[in-house]
Order: sequence, then structure tokens, then C-alpha cells
Amino acid sequence: MSKSEEIKGSMEPENEEASVKTGEHGSRKRKKNKKAIITAIALIAIAVIAVIMWLILRKKTAGTIAAAVKTTTVTKGDLTSEISSSGTITAKNSYSITSLATGKIVEADFEEGDVVKKGQVLYRIDATSAETELKNAKNSYERARANYEDAVKELEEATVLYEGGVYRATREGYVKKLYIASGDRVSGNTQLADIYSESSMKIKVPFLSSDAAQIGAGNDAVLTLSDTLEQVAGRVETVSSMTETIEGGRLVRQVTIRVANPGGLTAGLTASASVGDLVSAESGTFEAAVDTRMNAELTTQTEVAEVLVHEGDYVSVGTPVFRMTDASYDKVIRSYSDAVDQASEKLDSAESKYDQAEESAGNYTITAPVAGKIIRKNYKEGDKITSSGGMASTLCEMYDMSEYVFEMSVDELDVLNVKEGLAVRIEADAFSGQTFTGKVTNVSLVSSSQNGVSTYPVTVTLDDTWSLLPGMNVDGYIILGESKDTLIVSADALMRGNQVYVKDDTVTEKVGVVPAGFRAAEVETGLSNEDYVEIKSGVSEGDVVYLPDTSSAVTFQMPGFGGMEGGMGGAMPGAAGGAGGAGSGGGTRPGGFSGGNGGSNRGGGNGGGMSR
Repeated sequence: MSKSEEIKGSMEPENEEASVKTGEHGSRKRKKNKKAIITAIALIAIAVIAVIMWLILRKKTAGTIAAAVKTTTVTKGDLTSEISSSGTITAKNSYSITSLATGKIVEADFEEGDVVKKGQVLYRIDATSAETELKNAKNSYERARANYEDAVKELEEATVLYEGGVYRATREGYVKKLYIASGDRVSGNTQLADIYSESSMKIKVPFLSSDAAQIGAGNDAVLTLSDTLEQVAGRVETVSSMTETIEGGRLVRQVTIRVANPGGLTAGLTASASVGDLVSAESGTFEAAVDTRMNAELTTQTEVAEVLVHEGDYVSVGTPVFRMTDASYDKVIRSYSDAVDQASEKLDSAESKYDQAEESAGNYTITAPVAGKIIRKNYKEGDKITSSGGMASTLCEMYDMSEYVFEMSVDELDVLNVKEGLAVRIEADAFSGQTFTGKVTNVSLVSSSQNGVSTYPVTVTLDDTWSLLPGMNVDGYIILGESKDTLIVSADALMRGNQVYVKDDTVTEKVGVVPAGFRAAEVETGLSNEDYVEIKSGVSEGDVVYLPDTSSAVTFQMPGFGGMEGGMGGAMPGAAGGAGGAGSGGGTRPGGFSGGNGGSNRGGGNGGGMSR
């Protein structure tokens, strides 16, 4: 039976007898019934209004909940994936200019803040003692080099001279007398033979001292033979500086003239001489130009195995004279080789000392290693540099201003994506709105850890110095990748790594936190940053996708009404209890309807009444 039926039933007479009663009592009863009817109608009206309000509020609540579902749209755009960090600009290379020399500074023509060129002289130190040492070292080196060259030359000559173990003549002429025989031991300067040769003749002719003073070595001369008056051309070899007195008290000086023997000259012939217009005071006597001893030129003793020439033989330079024993030959050649080795060692030592002296002398002139800027000047002209425990003194400091770097700290989760050569976008606090560029030039493996998070230093080299200065603070953005005109979606829309929920009104069931009206779609992702993710496949441009609320859970509470879905049972005192829902939410404001527990189908049920 409905509520209206229950109310209507209560207004009908209980029996016929009651309906025919008249009088005062009947009148009061009719008034009482009329009042009850009015009250019932009012309560019914209140109940109807409450139901209508509940339905309206329920619809608004549903609309509010629906409106609370966040979504985003798949669009096309440009996406840049970056890693950012802050750092401080420094010059790529800084230099501490030191001195290995000690002494008084005689020149320091620069100041702090100056820009200097590579190789520009910064300091000169008094180098008097170093220059003396350098000169001595140079002389020693040149002597050692000459000795080495001589030793090499002697080895080469000995190799030719003693080829095949044969000793060869060092003079030209006839062998007048031999002084060696087989089995003899020959050493350096041992006399081997007397050599005589008339192929070249010489003659000493006296000239008056006054005339001799006008004659010099190399002058052409003409000799006139006393017997035949034949003339032979010659050349002045020497002019004696000693004055002699000859017959008639004349003062003369001897002039030695050498001539090539045309074949008819012999020792003992006489001749007069003339040099230009000057004529000799007397004649002189020819003698062989070669009439000497031939001595052994050996560095070590050797044994004669066989004599290869005889007295009266004509020998020229290189003619075999005797053959050595094999052991002797090896010993001779080895002695020359040893001499070369010794000379080479002495040359190396002298060269090393010369280089050291040269380097030491160079330390007294100090130049800029690169073009750069002087940051600090510690010594000036007139200061004296002294040794300090073997440590080099730092004279000044400079920056190489041609290249700047700064260091970024990259998280351990990102560092594997950072490679040398990646482009870097740079922003400087001192230049708001301007962007500079650089590239990654080093990824260090030496990490540092703080609060359980490890970071790695990444060095960035700027493409140019622009107007930036060392010490300025910058923010660096390492560009991991860029995509143009690609599908992108909010990074928050991605769930379980590669899944989004696309708007689909045909889906009626809720999936976890995802409300009804959305279907799952697997996507292939690409680049990403803090805000967006590149989508390569799985969705299309314009798709609406679910966006999880990253804030705390949203609760909807209707002011003045609690647990409306809990039923309207017991809304009216005395009326039959409503069907009663399961809800139990209570109103949060005074005067709100408390949650109904569900009344019975009879009046006076357990439905909650108005709370005050």
C-alpha cells in the first residue's frame, strides 16, 4: 500500500454508525478530522518537496563528479627532451706562470687585467751567470762534435786504407829503403820506408831582403836553368822571415819555389828565379820535393804477415805495403770503432749539457704560453726571486679567454643518456632573455653522492665566449633529442609506462581509478620531458584521454543533506517509513537531514527525522 493510500484510508469513517452521529460531539470530531487532514496534506507536501530537492541535488552531484574527471587532448607539436642543471663559467684553461730561475727581475712590462698575446715577454730575469754557462757548454759541445766527426772520418779512412787487412802507402815516390819484414810488429809511428820522388822539385833561391818583402806565397815564378838557360814555371811556396848575409855583404831572404818536373830536372841542377820584375840575387839548387820517411799510421800494434813492396819500387798513395795477420786487422778496425763510440758518448754528454744550459738560460725570459688575460700579478720589476725549497715561484696567473666551460651535475638516472657532442642550450643570469650554445665535451665517471642520490659532473664547452665572463652563473639544458610536428600528450596521461585511456562513451564499466567512458590503449612512446611525451603509435590527433588527478582524492559533500542515497525513510513523523537505502552519510551542517536507516512499511518507522 502506498503512502497516499495509507493517508486516504485513515480519513474514511470506521463504520456506518459513526457516520450518522450528530450533535456537539460529532461536530468536534469532524473538526478534529479536518485538522488531521490538513496536517497530513502539509506533511505530504513537505515529503514531496524533500524528494524533489533530493533528486535535484543528486543530479547536481552527479554533474559535479562528472565535471571532476580531468582529460587532455592528443595534439601535434614540437618536443624537446632536455636535462637541466646550473653551473659557473670558468676559463677552459688557466695558467700559473712560474719561474725556475732565481735572480732579480729586470723587466715586467704588464699589469693585472691586461690582455697578452701568445709568446709575449712577461718577465726578464738577470741572466748573466746563465749566459756564461751557456757559452762554455756550447764550446764544449762544438769540440766534442769535431772530435766525433774526426773519429768517424778516421774509421772510414781506415776501412778503405786497411781493406782486406792490407796496409797501404801514405806517400808517393820511390822506396829508397825498407825497415820492416814479415813477423815484425808495427805500431803507430813505426818507420816503414824512406820515400824519394823527383816528380815534383823544389828550389831555394835568395832574393834581396827588400825584394823578398814584396813576394808572397802563391806568387807565380820563372826558373832559368843555369846550364841550358831553359825556363820552367813554378810557384812560390814560402818566403823565409830570416835575413842572411851573402857574398858582397848583401842581405837576402830565402824564397822556396816548387815546380812540376817536366822530366829533365834532377837533384843538383841550379837555376836563377824571377818573380814579376824582381830577380834573385843568386842561383839556387834543385832537390826532390819528396824525400821523407813513411811511418805507420796505426792506432794499435799489428803484426806483419807479408811485405808487399821492395826497395826501388815506385809507390803512390794507396799502394799496398804489407799485409796484416787477420787477428791484427780485426784489432785495428775495432780500435777505430771504439774511438767512434767514445767520441759519440762524449758528444751526447756535451750536447745534453748544452741543451740544459740553453734551457736554463731560457728560463730567465718568461713568455705567455697562450693568448689570454692577466688575472693576478705577484712580482714586479726590481723584485728578487729566490729559491723556496725547490718549489717554483708563481709570478702571475692568467686565463685563456678563448674558450669557456662550466660543469653540470647530472642525476644517475639521466647520465647514461648524456654523450659527448650533445648540444647544450645555455641561459645566463646576467643576460636575461638571451640564449647561448655549447656542447658536452666530457662525462666524468667520478660521481658524488648526497642524501642517497648520486650525480656525475658533465663538462660543457661554450661555442663562443660572447660577452660572458668567468664566474657568471648559468643554467644549462642538455638537448637529448628533438621531434618536429609530432603527436604529443601530457606526461601525466601515461599510465603503467605505455598505456593511456581514450574517451569512449560505449565503455560502461569503471577500471580501477579510471571512470566509465574510457578505454585502455597501448602506445609507443618516443622523446619525453617533464610535461609531454611523444606518441609514435596507439592514438590519433584529437583523441581525448583520461588525465589522472595527481592531487588527493576528491570527496563531494552536499551541504545540509547527508547520505541522500541512504533513503528518505522516516522523513515524516507518523508517516510510514521509506524504503530506506543503504547510505549512512550524515549532513555536515546544522539543520541538515541525517542519514535515514530505512523505515518499515508502517507509520512511525525508524526513519531519521529533522535534526536540530
